[in-house]
Order: sequence, then C-alpha cells, then structure tokens
Amino acid sequence: MQDHFAMYAAYNRWANAVVYTAAHSLTAEELNSDRGAFFGSLIATLNHLLCADRIWMRRFTGTGEAPTALNVILFADLPPLEEARIEQDERIISWIRKLGEDQIGRQFTYTPITAPQPVTQRLGSALSHFFNHQTHHRGQCHATLTALGKPSLTLDMVSFHRSEGKQWL
Repeated sequence: MQDHFAMYAAYNRWANAVVYTAAHSLTAEELNSDRGAFFGSLIATLNHLLCADRIWMRRFTGTGEAPTALNVILFADLPPLEEARIEQDERIISWIRKLGEDQIGRQFTYTPITAPQPVTQRLGSALSHFFNHQTHHRGQCHATLTALGKPSLTLDMVSFHRSEGKQWL
C-alpha cells in the first residue's frame, strides 16, 4: 500500500500542476468568478484544496499550519497560492515516502471540523479519502475552467503514468 499511496502523492502533484498551468491563462476576474462549484470560484476551490491538505497533514503528522475552516482564502492571488501548493505537494510526497506498511494499517483518531466528534479509522482509509478528495475538487476546477471557455484538461491517471509516472506502469 505504501507504493500505492506514493503513486497517488506523485499523481496529485502532477495533476495540481496541470490545473495551475491552466489557471494561469485566466484573468483575475475569471479566477474569482463564481461558476457554481461547491466553493464558487476557481481561486476559492484551489484555496479549499490547500486548506484541506493542510488540515489532513496536521492530523496525520501533528505538525504544520492548519486552518480552522474549510473555506478560508489563504491566498487571494494565484502565484503565492501556487507556491504554497507546490510546497504542500512536496511535503505530502516526503511524508508518504517515510510511511511503513504497519503504519498504514494502524488506527488513527482525529476530530473533523464539520462534525467535531472524534473519529477513529485506519490510516490507510483516511489516506484514500485524502487523495480522493483532491480528485473530486480538481474535477470541479476542470468544470470551472471549461465553463470559462478554456480547453478541457487531461487529468486521467493513465496520462500521468504515460508521462511522469512511468515507474508505476
């Protein structure tokens, strides 16, 4: 499972780079335009992804910055948001590389922001949610970009495998 999660961490970094590259083609007005995604605009959705990753990584590791809400705008402008995203992706990859199989199967307890009651589950199932959450909201980013008239993005795992992820073929 460790190698599986390492693949998802690398895919996550690759897919985020694809989305951010596309986001750079937008004007400030377009970045902030509410296009019906759960968090409204592309900039708000990208901020949510970073917020959620920081929250989960704080839960997983006990260290790092973690917002106290899921809709915090950490960065109103794309360049510093992208820089923070790159740093977060590298932190995720580095942490996943250090995980042992025994750790992935252990119980893990945290308290959600949305329903503040302790939850205990295996770390592996929490990691599955962590990476699936990214994919879910990147899909909303994709929909927002196409609603703004931008080309459709290729975010399929197989595209990652055929480019930067060949080691997992």
